[in-house]
Amino acid sequence: MAALRRSLYETVQANRPMTVRQAFYQLVAAGVVEKTENAYKAVGRVLVQMRCEGALPFEWIADNTRWMHKPATYASVEEAMRQAARTYRRALWQGQDARVEVWCEKDALAGVLAEETARLDVPLMVTRGFSSLSFLYEASAAIAAQNRPAFLYYFGDHDPSGVHIDRNIERRLRELAPEAEIRFERVAVRPEQIDEMQLPTRPTKRRDSRACGFVGGSVEVDAIPPAELRAMVRACIEQHITDRSAFEAIRAAEKRERDLLRRWACRGANNDGEDR
Repeated sequence: MAALRRSLYETVQANRPMTVRQAFYQLVAAGVVEKTENAYKAVGRVLVQMRCEGALPFEWIADNTRWMHKPATYASVEEAMRQAARTYRRALWQGQDARVEVWCEKDALAGVLAEETARLDVPLMVTRGFSSLSFLYEASAAIAAQNRPAFLYYFGDHDPSGVHIDRNIERRLRELAPEAEIRFERVAVRPEQIDEMQLPTRPTKRRDSRACGFVGGSVEVDAIPPAELRAMVRACIEQHITDRSAFEAIRAAEKRERDLLRRWACRGANNDGEDR
């Protein structure tokens, strides 16, 4: 148990934030645990224990499958201004020649990929398996409204259903936005990556209606190390920054304007104190 806890700490520390499933797959790849359902449950239990004991920071483990809906509210205008200063973002892709989006099959993966997509001001689209027509309609409308080439990069499982999800997305988007120029690419998991990256496989579920004709074992995208996934996302996005000087100029302006908002917030708080 001590060896498992040590391996979990080292793995999560090196790849944070990561999901429980990602941590499990990294231990499987390292030969620390077997690829079984019981081993997966054991890893989950130990991660809960370590966080509750303070042996592992809570923020190192991501869970984007659950969320809370609540409007943002503030105790004062000054507090709202301070929050605006913290969250203010410029539209970094103004003046660039392309629209870039990153798509992923799973909620749980969003916390890992969002580190790069948020930093680079790129939409992260989470399909949660096969997307609804409503979701795809809204996505196609956003693409069509840009009136510039759209480059979509997809991350999903290699299994009977997983290899059809991105095909369905691409087909629907082209149907719903026929005038848009759409380039769609599956980044992971691709068949050649399984051997190249020595990804752990699992037996394919033959009861899946799409299993006919699917060859080999199944691989979840979570099996790819988080750092590698983030590197893939970063490479996909940055290749489309054709005007680097304009991109960096907007980032510099964003910093100046955020500092300005921060000063306004401080000034408002000081004035409020004087009025009292």
